[in-house]
Amino acid sequence: MASIAQACLAALLLLPVATAMHSDCIFKKEQAMCLEKIQRVNDLMGLNDSSPGCPGMWDNITCWKPAHVGEMVLVSCPELFRIFNPDQDMRVVSRNCTEDGWSEPFPHYFDACGFEEYEYETGDQDYYYLSVKALYTVGYSTSLVTLTTAMVILCRFRKLHCTRNFIHMNLFVSFMLRAISVFIKDWILYAEQDSNHCFVSTVECKAVMVFFHYCVVSNYFWLFIEGLYLFTLLVETFFPERRYFCWYIIIGWGTPTVCVSVWAMLRLYFDDTGCWDMNDNTALWWVIKGPVVGSIMVNFVLFVGIIVILVQKLQSPDMGGNESSIYLRLARSTLLLIPLFGIHYTVFAFSPENVSKRERLVFELGLGSFQGFVVAVLYCFLNGEVQAEIKRKWRSWKVNRYFTMDFKHRHPSLGSSGVNGGTQLSILSKSSSQIRMSGLPADNLAT
Repeated sequence: MASIAQACLAALLLLPVATAMHSDCIFKKEQAMCLEKIQRVNDLMGLNDSSPGCPGMWDNITCWKPAHVGEMVLVSCPELFRIFNPDQDMRVVSRNCTEDGWSEPFPHYFDACGFEEYEYETGDQDYYYLSVKALYTVGYSTSLVTLTTAMVILCRFRKLHCTRNFIHMNLFVSFMLRAISVFIKDWILYAEQDSNHCFVSTVECKAVMVFFHYCVVSNYFWLFIEGLYLFTLLVETFFPERRYFCWYIIIGWGTPTVCVSVWAMLRLYFDDTGCWDMNDNTALWWVIKGPVVGSIMVNFVLFVGIIVILVQKLQSPDMGGNESSIYLRLARSTLLLIPLFGIHYTVFAFSPENVSKRERLVFELGLGSFQGFVVAVLYCFLNGEVQAEIKRKWRSWKVNRYFTMDFKHRHPSLGSSGVNGGTQLSILSKSSSQIRMSGLPADNLAT
């Protein structure tokens, strides 16, 4: 169960194979390779089960080729221990082929490969990986519900329809798609609590991974567009928002389409193995990772530029206020921009994959899964324009409800006739206008 969670986390972090392929898949891969190698040796040497000597075997850790009695076989430590213990001084392990079969390995895996340390770390990591998986599941679920509510509000009120909110809505959709793609990927790839997914290679699971990567890259690019839009708004005096919005759509949804499509085609022709959730070829992986890292760094530059502009505007004599209030507004503006720009992703953007992996998991998955929730709260529910529109609609509803109830109370016969309050009010208004129009000639004649 923990290894399944580890694979989920690795795929979500977009890590290369060195950290993405968890222990079960590595053992399964090496076991399959071992059995194939033993079969080739048996066919080449004409060996069978009744042949003298020691048959080839897989001892659940490493592979041992067939040997004659009295022969010593040397093998190096398995790949798994070199990945998880890169600083460990790895030695070779030997077995002697005796008349009674294979001897015990010498030195033991505990001493030669740090197997005991690995088992301890694995047991300690089981709870950790499952905790992080539970954390990002709660985070994405919360974000999905909050973002859906925010989308309904922004779509429902016509007065909130503007370029700025349209960009926010596209960002909300990208966060929603990212959360949905995470749930679909976990359900399709890792629903089984075993290692069968290591060898799954169906069109469906590959399509899920393509959709997942597209949603992730789109989310990063819409974060970049939010930064670009705000920076352009501050720099340019006359800003044709509607004309620029078409380019924002092309960049936000079109660029990820191109990147992920190119990656899928290259993966299909050069590395069509498994379900495309592992990335053996680092060069192919940079087709997706390169644009993501680039957008993160450009957004960071835009963020710094916007902070500089804010400092200049807040320090201008027209703003007024003392120095403490200026810094308070600057700090508040900075904190509001961090989740909108995704600045927290710059912390690990260029760090090596194996450095601070635990902290990276918590930071990018645990906290990052709540980013959609934070963005929805800050830029919808706490937005003054949105709150004013909701209050206006609420007051209008209360006034209409009051007049409807008052009308029913004053005219119970009409209220029981099956005509609703809105129709009754319209009938009264039309009747009163007709009375006024019919009364005009009589008044003129009287004068």
